[in-house]
Amino acid sequence: MKQIITVMLLIATSIIYSQNTLEGIVLDNDTKEGLDYVNVYLPTLEKGSITKENGSFKITNLPSGNYKVIFSMIGYGTLSLNVTLPLKEPLNIALVTSAIEMEDVIISTPFHKLQSENVMKVEQEKISDLKANGAVNLADGITNIAGVESITTGLSIGKPVIRGLSSNRVLVYTQGVRLENQQFGDEHGLGLSDNGIESVEVIKGPASLLYGSDALGGVLYLNPEKFAQANTTQGDFNYNYFSNTQGFNTGAGVKLSGDAFKFIFRGNISEHSDYNTKDYRVTNTRFGEQDFKAGLGYQATQFKTEFRYNVNNAKLGIPEGINEQNTLKTPLLPYQNVTNHVLSSKSTLFFNNSSLDINLGYLYNDRKEFEEHHNQDTNPEEVHEEDALEAALHMKLKTANYDLKYNLPQLGKVETIAGIQGMNQINTNYGEETLIPDATTNDFGIFATSHIHFNKADLQFGARYDTRWIDVNSGISKHFNSFNGAAGIKTDIFNNLTVRLNLATGFRAPNLSELTSDGTHEGTNRYEIGNNQLKSEQNFQTDLSLEYKNDHFEFFVNAFYNKINSYIFLSPNGEIIDNNPVFVYLQDNAKLYGGEIGFHFHPHPLDWLHFESSFETVTGKQDNDSFLPLIPANSLSNILRAEFDTKSVTKGYAFIKLRSTFSQNNISSFETPTNAYNLLSAGFGGTIKVFKKDITVSISGNNLMNTTYINHLSRLKTDNIFNMGRNFSLGFSYYL
Repeated sequence: MKQIITVMLLIATSIIYSQNTLEGIVLDNDTKEGLDYVNVYLPTLEKGSITKENGSFKITNLPSGNYKVIFSMIGYGTLSLNVTLPLKEPLNIALVTSAIEMEDVIISTPFHKLQSENVMKVEQEKISDLKANGAVNLADGITNIAGVESITTGLSIGKPVIRGLSSNRVLVYTQGVRLENQQFGDEHGLGLSDNGIESVEVIKGPASLLYGSDALGGVLYLNPEKFAQANTTQGDFNYNYFSNTQGFNTGAGVKLSGDAFKFIFRGNISEHSDYNTKDYRVTNTRFGEQDFKAGLGYQATQFKTEFRYNVNNAKLGIPEGINEQNTLKTPLLPYQNVTNHVLSSKSTLFFNNSSLDINLGYLYNDRKEFEEHHNQDTNPEEVHEEDALEAALHMKLKTANYDLKYNLPQLGKVETIAGIQGMNQINTNYGEETLIPDATTNDFGIFATSHIHFNKADLQFGARYDTRWIDVNSGISKHFNSFNGAAGIKTDIFNNLTVRLNLATGFRAPNLSELTSDGTHEGTNRYEIGNNQLKSEQNFQTDLSLEYKNDHFEFFVNAFYNKINSYIFLSPNGEIIDNNPVFVYLQDNAKLYGGEIGFHFHPHPLDWLHFESSFETVTGKQDNDSFLPLIPANSLSNILRAEFDTKSVTKGYAFIKLRSTFSQNNISSFETPTNAYNLLSAGFGGTIKVFKKDITVSISGNNLMNTTYINHLSRLKTDNIFNMGRNFSLGFSYYL
C-alpha cells in the first residue's frame, strides 16, 4: 500500500512540475502576413490549436522535453519542427505555398513522423477520401491503396491482401491494439466498420520488429478519429445511399472536450440487399451491420490517457449460387452473425525528456454460423428467426493484449524506443461443429529500435525476440520462438530525389487451423486436415523506394523481394471425404516479388488540376517454380481530378478514374485463369453552407459501363459469379 501511495504522489508531483507553454506566430513566407486557421499539432502529446487572424497561437500545460510540432494548412507545405520545452522565446514560423497535398503524421511506425521523414515507406489514406470515391465499406475502400487488394465473398466479407499475402500474414490494428477475430478463415472478414475511423495506414512488408508474429506480410493500421480540440463541441450526421444494393449506411456522432476531459460517441447502421450484376442479383450477398463507438480521454501536463470501446454486430449472408431474385435485406441460410467487442486504453506518462506508453486491449469475438441442414423441419417463413435455429458453429475468442514502450531520452541525434508486448488468447467452442479446437495461446516479445538523424541521411534499425505457446485442450502443446531484426536508410541522393532502402526479417507461427483442423470447412467446400508438425514461417524482405517531388510533379518507384522459408499452404491430396475434396497443409520455401510505380502531375498554373497514375504487380512462386494461390492480378489506375473553391462551394472536387486489371495466368494447380477487365468511375462533391452549417455532399458512380467481370481474388470465382455491376452512391454529412 505504501508503494502505491508513493507512486501516486510521484505522478501528482510530476503533473504539478514544469507546466510549459508553446506559443508563436505563423506567417506567409512571401507576404509576411499572419495566417489564420493553420493547424498546430504536437503528435506525441496529442494536443493542438488553430492560429488566430494574426497568425498567433498558444498551447498551454505542456511537459518539459523534446517534441515534434506539425504546422499544416491547405495550400501550404506541411512543416515539421523539433522544439525543446520550455521555450526560450516564442516561435516565428513561415509557411511556403505549395500545391502538394498536406502531410499527416504516421502513427503505425515509431517516433510519429511525417511520411517525408520516415525511413519506412507507409501508405496513408483518409477514410473520407475513400468513401468519396464510392467505397461501400472498409474492405472495399482499402483496394484503392496501391499494393493492397481484398479477398472477397460478395460485398460484406473482405480480407486485406498486401503484396500477395493475407489472412494471418497481415496484422490489423484498431484503436491501437491488434485485432483478433478468427482471421484464419477464408470467409472471415474484418469485422470492423469505417464508422469513426479517420484514416488507414499500410505497412507493406514484414513489421515483426514492431508487432511480432502475424505481421510477416505487413500491417493494416486503422486510426480512430481524434477528440475535439480543448473547450469545443462538434457533432455530425451522415447518410450514404448505394443504388446497386438499394442499401444505405447512416450514422451520427458527437465530440465534447474541456480542458482535461474529452468524450466521443458515434453510432452507425448499414443494410444492403443482394448486389446486382448486368445479368442477375447474387443471391444472399445481403448483409446488415450495427456499430457503436465511445471514447473517454483525460489529459494533464505530465499524463494523458484515453479509453475507447467499439461494439460491432454484423449479419452476413453466405452466397451459394444464383437463386431467388429480390431486394430483401434479411440474410438467408447460410449466414454468419458476428459480434466484435474491442475495449482499449492508451496512456502516456511524460518525464523530463522521456516518456512511457502503455497500451492495453481486450477483445471478445462471438462468431455464430447458421446452416440450412440444421433447419430441415422449420417452416420456410420462419427460416430467418434465430430463436428457431441453433448455430452449427459457435466460437468465442477472448484476447487480452498489452504493449509497453519506453521512449528513452534523446542522445544527440539518436532516438530510441524499447518495449515489451504480449497476448493471452482463449478460444472456446459452443456449437455442434468444431472448426478449430478449444485452445489457449500466449505471446511475449521484447524489442528495441533506434532512429539516427545525420545531416544528409536518416538511419533506423532494431531487433526483437518473440515466443509463442499454443496449448490445445486435446493435449497438443506447441512452442515457437524467433529472433528478428530490421534496418533502413533514407537519404536525398539528388535535389528532390529521396531513396529508401529497408531490410527486414519477419516470422509467423502456424495458427490453430493449420495445426489442428480435421473436418469440413463450411463455406469453402473442402475437408481440411491440419499438420501439427508445421514450423514457423521465416522471411527476409528487401524494399527499395525512390521518390522525386517538386511543386508540380511527383514520381515514385517501389520494388520488393520477399523470401519466405517454410511457407504454409493448402494443397489437395486427391481424396474425397463427405463429398468434399481433402486439402492438407504443406510447407515449402516461397518467394514474392514486384512493386508499384506511379506519378502525380499538377501543372502550373493549373494547380487545381491533378493527374495520377499508378501500376502495381506481384508474383508469388514456390521453390519448385509453381505459382502461389490468391496472388492479385497486375493493375493500372489512372485518375484525373479537379479541385476548386467558389463562393457557394468550398473544398470542391470532381474526378474520373479508369482502373485496368490485367489477366491473371500465373495460377496455382487448383486455380483457373482470370480475364482482364476495365472499370470506369467518376464523381464530384464539395462543402456548402446550409443555415450557417457545413454540409459535405458527394456523388459518385462505379463501374459506369456495367462491365461483367470476375476478380481473381473473389471467392465466388469458382462458381463463375460476377462481381458487382454499376453502382451510384450519394452521400452527405451535416456538421452541427
